[in-house]
Amino acid sequence: MSAFLRLPSLIWPLPALLAWAAAWAAFLLLGRVLPVWLALAAGCVLGTAASLLGKTWWRRCMIALGFPLSLAVVGAVGLPAWAWLLPLALLLLVYPLNAWRDAPVFPTPEGALQELPAHAPLAEGARVLDAGCGMGDGLKALRAAYPQARLEGVEWSWPLRWLSAWRCPWAQVRHGDIWAEDWGAYNMVYLFQRPESMSRAALKAAGEMHSGSWLVSLEFPIPDLPSQASLAAAGHTLHVYRLPLWPGAAEEAQAALDQPPPTPAEQAWAAIYPRREPPRLKHREPPPAPKRRLWGLRK
Repeated sequence: MSAFLRLPSLIWPLPALLAWAAAWAAFLLLGRVLPVWLALAAGCVLGTAASLLGKTWWRRCMIALGFPLSLAVVGAVGLPAWAWLLPLALLLLVYPLNAWRDAPVFPTPEGALQELPAHAPLAEGARVLDAGCGMGDGLKALRAAYPQARLEGVEWSWPLRWLSAWRCPWAQVRHGDIWAEDWGAYNMVYLFQRPESMSRAALKAAGEMHSGSWLVSLEFPIPDLPSQASLAAAGHTLHVYRLPLWPGAAEEAQAALDQPPPTPAEQAWAAIYPRREPPRLKHREPPPAPKRRLWGLRK
């Protein structure tokens, strides 16, 4: 394990080559005493675990998929068709589909939050949430910056949640959806997400977090909203916001949350014509009922 922890410091593609070699060694050794599909699973588990230490998204995919793809190309062993679903299942377990709209495991660099306490002070015992804590790098950086704070992390991927809890035993790490979590209980929420997520994060923070609390985002700012401070942070930029984000933010956020969700037809229209409003059907009065002709009765 200590060797894998040093993988990110090696020159690329040495980390990938070492991970593939370890996966092949595990497959060949375990294949002598275990069924073939179990040996394949062990090699895939080893490769997927090593992929978590890749610096970029595409490098993680290459590390995780290198062993099963090389095995398929070599054709060294005959496997049932369903056995090739094991690598895909492992990737989906670590990187679940409904979390792809958020950051796909962006580790916080060491020392990135050193200057944060000078711009966002917190009282002793303040609650801090790492929303999407991944492998725990953000929690470790927060602990270095705020050793007196109560740190908590939420992560959707079960393997990453377990790894984060193992690396950060002093923090409360749980499985959950960051968008379903109540941010109002925290004095600071830390994010390392994607640019597309920041407007949603601002709306959620404005509707739930109390005045005087902090929203901190590494690398990606909230669109069209000036920050309280912007700091250089280990090759990135740290954006610091203090609640309320803008005058009347809580009321606007609540009004937006109270709006009904768009219908499937409106969603399809927005996908085809993103800059055009969907057509509104004019209200039409129902046609008048036909008049009945009354016939006089003969005497």
